[in-house]
Amino acid sequence: MHKNFKTGFWVLPLALIVSTSIAFAKKPTYTEIEVVDGGSINGTVTFKGSAPAPVSVNLKNEKNSEFCLENAKPNAQGELLIQHVELKDGNLKDAVVYIQNIDKGKPWANETLDIHFRDCQAFPKVAVVRKTPKILTNNLVTIENHDSGVLHNPKGFSIGESTRKIFFKKWLLNKGAKVDVTKSMKLLKKKRDSHFYIECEQHLWMSVSTKVVWNPYQDISKRDGSFKIDRIPPGHYKVVVWHPYVGEKTIEVDISSGGNTQLDLTLP
Repeated sequence: MHKNFKTGFWVLPLALIVSTSIAFAKKPTYTEIEVVDGGSINGTVTFKGSAPAPVSVNLKNEKNSEFCLENAKPNAQGELLIQHVELKDGNLKDAVVYIQNIDKGKPWANETLDIHFRDCQAFPKVAVVRKTPKILTNNLVTIENHDSGVLHNPKGFSIGESTRKIFFKKWLLNKGAKVDVTKSMKLLKKKRDSHFYIECEQHLWMSVSTKVVWNPYQDISKRDGSFKIDRIPPGHYKVVVWHPYVGEKTIEVDISSGGNTQLDLTLP
């Protein structure tokens, strides 16, 4: 009898712990479903005003100056001119357009963000990143050095409203060196991380600005400013347009079943 009492005594707390763990288990941030007869958004992002002047980097005063002067193709004064705001006929390139308040819909695309350190610059200049799923360990974000004779030292960090967190520091010793930082992106947290940057610690002007997204409903405006987001479940949504060097704006839209919403956006 005494033995049975002890067994029962431990079974009850254990059952409570298990049930409590299940009750408080985190729900997935986004759930993939089959979207039948979804709607779409397409449009153009334009820029109001004149484009800012390019940023000038005097390579003669920087690290590895002899190598970057050869690879980066600067002007006659040794300056590398970097245009962060690219326009064509008033249309803005590299603006991230995404739906903010959606928790279920189409599957994530099976895509890799390949970052290239080339000619002592970083490409693409603007991108999106997401939290790495638990089952994924590689091929979500990679970084490759294309510069012969140049050491690049990529660092990834997030910036929130009041936080800054470093996710990784890597070494790319020479041309052809490549690192996969997919596992590091498992550390992203929705309440903390909104912007993520990848830059070279040796050459600080080499930077990729990314927006952290929590669902696959996003696009980056093309050279002509155009964008499109499709397979959207009908509903009322907040659409955000964001550019790291211009700012952001939020617009509310209604998506109808099988319909297309024309949405032309302007920044700043």
